[in-house]
Amino acid sequence: MPDPAARAAAEEASAFSHPAVPPDVSAAYGDHPDQVIDFYAPRDGRTRAPLVVALHGGAWRAPYDRRHLTPFVDFLARRGFAVANVEYRRGSDIPRQGGATPVAGRWPETFDDVAAALDALPELAAVHLPQADTGRIVLTGHSAGGQLALWAAARHVLPAGSPWRLPAPPALRGVVALAPIAHFGRSVELGVCGGAVTELLGGPSSYGERAAHADPSALLPTGIATTVVQGREDTDVPYAVAEAYAEAAAKAGEEVGLTLLEGIGHFPPIDPAADACAVVAEEIAQLAW
Repeated sequence: MPDPAARAAAEEASAFSHPAVPPDVSAAYGDHPDQVIDFYAPRDGRTRAPLVVALHGGAWRAPYDRRHLTPFVDFLARRGFAVANVEYRRGSDIPRQGGATPVAGRWPETFDDVAAALDALPELAAVHLPQADTGRIVLTGHSAGGQLALWAAARHVLPAGSPWRLPAPPALRGVVALAPIAHFGRSVELGVCGGAVTELLGGPSSYGERAAHADPSALLPTGIATTVVQGREDTDVPYAVAEAYAEAAAKAGEEVGLTLLEGIGHFPPIDPAADACAVVAEEIAQLAW
């Protein structure tokens, strides 16, 4: 059996070995430099295609931006999808006092941005990516981006008074979340991403209040088709987190698809060189077409 740390390092190296793929066009959804969406047209020349909205991971930390997801985004475009790669504000580059890693997320800006981007997307796509069929939108996201994708699909069940709450379910075909940080309680128990969940919510003192507005496992049922794709050997976001989310959904009366990939860690689902990436594309296609 391969050493788990060596396997994880090799998978990460493979995923990050691909050169960034520039978009066909970019559009701003706000005034901040991070409030931008990159658009990728379907590479097979079709003039109407489902729109996949992608949210990158990186534990909501500033050093990780949308560029590392562009090989995956291009992979989907080569599969005939129109794709929107969303950037959003993340934590500071400077660690908290006494910390060793950059801060995870900004409250409320990270969520402000994802909500604003999704709200602006149909109009922006109509102008900048006319090949996109905004009547067939699938959200996807990896790791922290998986949390944001699940959250964006659940805005209609946010607590009353939430500034991000929608009056009705968003017009989505579904969500395919990839190794998502989908259950905050379990993630905190397991120390996922060095305590990133607690940092995202502003620290222990605000955790309880803010988790009700951000934890996908607390925002159920959504009534929107949802699939989680997860490597069983993931050491960054263990599959126990996905299982806990699926169990929470079942208790709320909703069935969530859970695809556990044997012998797979955290990064293959977004690595075009990995078989897992093709599995992800197929899961998206099942919802989109």
